[in-house]
Formats: sequence, C-alpha cells, structure tokens
Amino acid sequence: MDTDVTPTGATHARTTDHVVVMGVAGSGKTTIAALLADRLGLDLAEADEFHPEANIAKMSAGEPLDDDDRRPWLEAIRDWLDERTDAGRSAVVTCSALRRSYRDVLRTAHGHVRFLHLDGTGEVLARRMTGRTGHFMPPELLPSQLATLEPLDDDEDGLVVDITTDPATIVADAVAWLAPTRAR
Repeated sequence: MDTDVTPTGATHARTTDHVVVMGVAGSGKTTIAALLADRLGLDLAEADEFHPEANIAKMSAGEPLDDDDRRPWLEAIRDWLDERTDAGRSAVVTCSALRRSYRDVLRTAHGHVRFLHLDGTGEVLARRMTGRTGHFMPPELLPSQLATLEPLDDDEDGLVVDITTDPATIVADAVAWLAPTRAR
C-alpha cells in the first residue's frame, strides 16, 4: 500500500482521498462539490467557511486578497483535511486554489489530495456571478481572480472540466477519474 510522509514525518496509508473542487468565483464549486460528496458519501466543506472575518470584509469591499490573507485560510482548510484523514474519512472541499503555491499548501494535508478544476471563460463566469445573490464576492473581483489563476501543471494530480457541461456529467466524469484511486 502506498504511504504519504507528512512534514512532521508521520506516515498515513493512502486510504483517504480528498478532492479540492477548485476554480475562480462563479465556476460552480459549491454545486459540484455538494453533488460529488453526496454521490461518494464523503464529508463536505465550503472553503468560504474558513475565511476569517477580515478576509470576508476585504472581499465584500471589492478588495482582492493577497497571499498574506490567504495563507491562514489555506492552512485552516488543510488542517480540516488532516482531521478527516486522522478520522479515516475522505472529503470534498471547495477552494479557489488559484495558484500552485496555494495548492502546494493543501497538498501537505494528510492523505491524498486531488484537484478538480472547474474551468470556464470570463464571459460565462461573469454571467454566472451577476446572476447569483447572497454571496460576498462581487463580480468586480473576477478579473483579479482570472489574473491570479495558474492552471494545473502536468505534474499536479488533477482533472480540468468545462463548466458549460451539465453538473451531472461533470460529477460522473469526476467519479470515473477518482475510481482507480478509490479502489486501492
């Protein structure tokens, strides 16, 4: 059986897989993550719940977060994944994970972390963002997110899907992609 060595030197059997449903605002992370977690019977978390109030206030005011703002948020998500692994549970979490360095933080979680990147054009994303209500992220921040986004590199464990595909198909594709790992 494969094992992961954590930064502390502890080893964890790769019996837990975590999926980070990533993408810019408006890509459908919450919808797809909920459907995927339900389909696979996995724990689910929404990354927005891990933001400190200062981050939410900053974004609500139309100000993009910087790396110093994001670091504790990413570490909190990673710690939540660690708790799932330590409990022997796999999980799905939403997270923009826009840069590789952010994904690198998440990858330090115990278990096996994989990324499902919901990708779409700026036009489609803008239309989705202007059509939603009750979210603190204003559409005016979309250009900064698109400018920050670093697509998955070939050596990152991930799948890129087009957000114009219907949610059921996206989830079916994700389940098929995850099947070989989940069978271990």
